[in-house]
Amino acid sequence: MTRSMLALLLLCGPAAAAGTISGPATVIDGDTIEVHGTRINLYGIDAPETAQSCQTVTGREYRCGREAAQALSAHIGSGVVTCERRENSAAGGIAGLCLAHGEDLSAWMVTRGYALASRQVTAAYTHQEGQAWATRRGLWAGTFEKPADWRQDRRRMEASAGASTAD
Repeated sequence: MTRSMLALLLLCGPAAAAGTISGPATVIDGDTIEVHGTRINLYGIDAPETAQSCQTVTGREYRCGREAAQALSAHIGSGVVTCERRENSAAGGIAGLCLAHGEDLSAWMVTRGYALASRQVTAAYTHQEGQAWATRRGLWAGTFEKPADWRQDRRRMEASAGASTAD
């Protein structure tokens, strides 16, 4: 038994030491996945929350957060995702540079306009965001509230609702 445990540790050691996790992924939302029970925030981006709505260029409201999550899920499909742990996570928790089909998922989401570059974390995806804006892809095809602002507004409304029910 000791030998098999040692062999397992030796096999897993380099990946664990490097902070790499790999396997099938479940999409939680447009910038969060789960691999082997570990939630990972996609490094350097901020996508709309699942409940967040945006507007098309014609003013029609749509669930942009759900659309972002569905696009990420469709892109990953049944493929294996490999994430390398990063230190900085704007949302807290584990952030990872994640690849599927050999492609950086954060770059893919920003290029298609499903997420914004998170400049306070890294400038790595600002070029892709500029391209999405210039071609009016995804969120940039209409109007939207930045996901961070939407979350802050939501927390403020919930706090104010909680304060009024306590009165």
